[in-house]
Order: sequence, then C-alpha cells, then structure tokens
Amino acid sequence: MSEHVYRVTEVVGTSRTGVDDAVRRAIERATQTLRQVDWFEVTEIRGHVEDGEIRHYQVGLKIGFRLQDT
Repeated sequence: MSEHVYRVTEVVGTSRTGVDDAVRRAIERATQTLRQVDWFEVTEIRGHVEDGEIRHYQVGLKIGFRLQDT
C-alpha cells in the first residue's frame, strides 16, 4: 500500500431536503475543483427554521484530497 499525504479543505453544503443531500451536494461540487478526493468528515450540522419548520439544512465538511506525487 502506498503512503499518501493529504490536504484538507472545509466546505459547507446546503439543501432544502435533508442532511444527506447537503453532504452529497458539497462533495459533488468539491470534486469539480479538487482532484483525488478520498474522504470526508462531517464537522457540524445546522439549519434554518422558519414558522416552526426546517427550511434549509447546512452541513460543514472537511474534505481530504491526496497531494500529487512529484
């Protein structure tokens, strides 16, 4: 198994439908910019409540991507 070095970036995904969708949106968007994304960690979950109902979910993520070998 190769040994890798990772860089970590933080993003926040949002969704009107749920936490899972917010996570998937964040990862999908991050992989459009970052190469070799290997893992993620949910660091926080929050949301917006209006008139007693959840209107938006926000999920903070750390995303790890491998640095390229030189």
